[in-house]
Amino acid sequence: MSDHDDLVADQQRGRHNSSAAASSRHLPWAASSTEAYFRAAAAILSTPPDGLQPDMSATLLKRYYGLEGSIAVLSSEVERTAEVSLSDGRQLILKTSARREAIDSFRFQSAALAALQDSAGFAAPTVIRTSGGALMFEEEGISGYLQTRVEGVSLHKVTPAPDLLFRTGSALGRLDLALAQINAPAAHRPILWHIGCWSRLMELEEHLPSGSVAESVRTAMAEYMRFVEPQIQNLEWQVTHNDPSPFNTIVTGQGLGFIDFGDGCWSPRIQDLAIAASHVVADPTLPLGGAEHLIAGYAAIVPLSALEARLLVILMRARQSALILVNYWRSHLFPADAQYIKKNVARAERGLTILAPLSAASGEAAVLAAVSQP
Repeated sequence: MSDHDDLVADQQRGRHNSSAAASSRHLPWAASSTEAYFRAAAAILSTPPDGLQPDMSATLLKRYYGLEGSIAVLSSEVERTAEVSLSDGRQLILKTSARREAIDSFRFQSAALAALQDSAGFAAPTVIRTSGGALMFEEEGISGYLQTRVEGVSLHKVTPAPDLLFRTGSALGRLDLALAQINAPAAHRPILWHIGCWSRLMELEEHLPSGSVAESVRTAMAEYMRFVEPQIQNLEWQVTHNDPSPFNTIVTGQGLGFIDFGDGCWSPRIQDLAIAASHVVADPTLPLGGAEHLIAGYAAIVPLSALEARLLVILMRARQSALILVNYWRSHLFPADAQYIKKNVARAERGLTILAPLSAASGEAAVLAAVSQP
């Protein structure tokens, strides 16, 4: 039986799921895969970053939290992120925006972080409530929330030793187990990084450089359309981080931590693993480029279903391609910020090249071999 026949058979078996399971998975997928959702999500990332006045962060910090400190603005794609240093040595992160769509994003982020506060096995920021006890604030078109800063070193600055990658995967698995218990508000808001948008991302291919990268992207996205889309409703869906990249993964003294939940949403659980694994494909001597270790760590906490193991490499390549497409497009829109926007592109291009030789069957075999290691 061919790879495609296997997948079709799985799809047919999946139709026997209960109506309750269908309701929880199929309806969100239908909403996120519409043209209207894609256009709304693309509009958000085609708008210039928020331009609040530099002193506004200090005003909001004092007004809603009664705090004062030195403020440094950090790089960010949509919202305004500022690092706050208090006189007592504490460092906090204040996220603010004057954009309407940020309200739903902040509602999601602050609620998800509040729900994760007592979870074990990973670190995450803690939301600091306003003086009135709210998770976030809104006033005259400006919204935001305050959180603690996770102390440590970003994973992209650390040598990715096998043990560290295994522990990263395990921590991500524990994060997903915790997120599965959350019913966060605004989890279905438009996000271009949502898997429901991927079938339309090839509209952006005109911004790709000609050559092997563009060809690899076309191949990967066609493979996604052929193998994953017919099966995506049969995956386990839940609230996910949706961007556990090395920039958002922190190596701390107490283990691994995760920050920046701004792309978090309701999506297939396996997406978090596919995204994290796609970023660590770097060693051409290994079938999965070194992602084997992260995948094994995740599967030790959240065992993969047969369908998840079968689709994982295809999802990894599609995510690498989505990252390449979106960031070349945004670099065209905002050339002055191209260096920041494309910070992950070279890694994605290299990873896509390493994974390109794998067929659907050999990719599945490599994943199964990774998770079976002691």
